[in-house]
Amino acid sequence: MTFSKNFLWGGAIAANQCEGGWNEGGRGLANCDVLPYGKNRIDIIKGKMIRTEPIQDEYYPAQNAIDFYHYYKEDIALLGEMGFKTLRISIAWSRIFPHGDEDQPNENGLQFYEDVFKECQKYGIEPLVTITHYDMPMHLVTEYGGWKNRQLIDFYKKLVRVLFRRYKGMVKYWLTFNEINIMVSACFMAAGLTFDNDEDQYTSIYNAVHHVLVASAWAVKIGHEIDSENQIGCMLNAGLFYPATCHPLDVQAAQQENRQHYMFTDVQVRGEYPQYIKKDFERNNYTVPFCEDDEEILKTNLVDYISFSYYSTRVAKANSEGAFDSNLLKSAPNPYLKVEPWGRFIDPLGLRITMNEIYDRYQKPLFVAENGLGAPDTPDQYGHINDDYRIEYLREHIRAMKDAIEIDGLPVMGYTCWAPIDLVSVATGQMSKRYGFIYVDLDDDGNGTLMRSKKKSFEWYQKVIASNGEDLGD
Repeated sequence: MTFSKNFLWGGAIAANQCEGGWNEGGRGLANCDVLPYGKNRIDIIKGKMIRTEPIQDEYYPAQNAIDFYHYYKEDIALLGEMGFKTLRISIAWSRIFPHGDEDQPNENGLQFYEDVFKECQKYGIEPLVTITHYDMPMHLVTEYGGWKNRQLIDFYKKLVRVLFRRYKGMVKYWLTFNEINIMVSACFMAAGLTFDNDEDQYTSIYNAVHHVLVASAWAVKIGHEIDSENQIGCMLNAGLFYPATCHPLDVQAAQQENRQHYMFTDVQVRGEYPQYIKKDFERNNYTVPFCEDDEEILKTNLVDYISFSYYSTRVAKANSEGAFDSNLLKSAPNPYLKVEPWGRFIDPLGLRITMNEIYDRYQKPLFVAENGLGAPDTPDQYGHINDDYRIEYLREHIRAMKDAIEIDGLPVMGYTCWAPIDLVSVATGQMSKRYGFIYVDLDDDGNGTLMRSKKKSFEWYQKVIASNGEDLGD
C-alpha cells in the first residue's frame, strides 16, 4: 500500500462558503457577509472598494450559502456514506465572538460546532479545523482596521484559547490561517484591510502580515500547552511558478514569485523572516513592527506540519505582471497545459513537483488540504450528473500525489479535496462553479430548493477511500 493505513482521506469546506445562518444563533456580521455577487466583488475582496455593511440591490452569497448551519447532519451523513476519514471545516469567528472583542464567547456558537464535531464522530470522521478561513467579525474591521492593528493578536489569542479548551479531545488537527499568503492580494477578504487614499499600503499590508504571523505562532504555543496531542499546521496557497522560458531573467522572475509566497511558511516553519524578504523590506523603507516577545514567540512555536491548497501551477515572465488571473494571482500563459472552465491550468504533475519543492525546503509532513475542479455541472433529464471530467481531474492529481509518496518518499498525512459538496465560490461568489461530489440545487442568484443529490463522482470517491487510494477507477 502506498498510503498509510491512517491516511486521512476526506474533503474540505469553509464556514464563509457553506455555513449560512449569518444572523442566527447570536452570530455577528462578518467581512464575508458584505462580499456581493457581481462586478464589485473582486474590488471589495482586494480592498480597493470599501463595503462595511450590506446594501440594498446587492446579493451576498455567504449570508445563506448552502445553509450547512441547518443541513449539517444531512451533509455529514452523506460524507460518512462516502467513507470520509476526515472533514476539513472552518470556524466562523463571529459565531464565537460576534464582535471579536467581547470578554465572553457566544455559547450558542460554541455549541453549534460541538454538535458538528459530535456528528462527525458518529461516522468516524476526524475534524480538521481551520481557525480562520477568510472570515472575521466586521466590528474588527470598522473599529480596529483589521489585522493592521496589533490588538487583533490578543483577540485571536482569546479565540484560540476558547476553541482549544472547548474542543479538547474532540479535535486534534488544526490550521491557524487559511491560505495565509493570499492576504497580500485579497487584503479585505483575508485580513480585513481597507485603505485611505493617502495610506502607505505596503506598510499597512506587511504590518498585518506580521501580526498574523505572530498570532499564528501564539496559536501553536497555546494549542500545545492546552493539549499536547494537538497537531497544528499552517496553510499555504501553493502551486509553483514556472519560468516562462529558460532565459535567466524568466528563471529569476519565477524564483522571486515563489519566494513571495514561501516567505510566510519560512516564518511559520523556520521561525524567522528570511534574508530575502528583509532586503525587500529595506528597499521599501519598511520596518517590521517587532515588540514585546515577538521574535521569541516566532522562533519557539513552529508548526507541526504544512498544509496547502493546490489547483494549478503558474508561469512567471520577466517584466510582465501576467494577464491571467489564477485564484487571485496573476500568471503568464502556459501553452503546454489545458485550462479548466474558469481559466486555471490543469497540471497534475505540477502537484508532485510542488510537493517536492515544499518538502525539500522544509522537511515537514505535508497535507494536501485543497484540490479540486470547478465546473458548471448540468443535471440530465433524470437529474443525474455524469461528472467524468471531475473524476479524471481528481484521479490524475491523486496519482501524482501517490507518486510523490511512492517514488519520491514524501511524508503525506492526508488529502481533503475541495469541496465534497457544492458551495459558494470565494473568488466569484458563484454557485455555478461547482466542485462537489454532492450537487446542491442553488443558482448564482440564490434561488433553488437546496436539495442535495449525488453525482457520479460520489461513488467513485467512495471506492477511492475504501481502497485506500488503490482503486482509482481506471
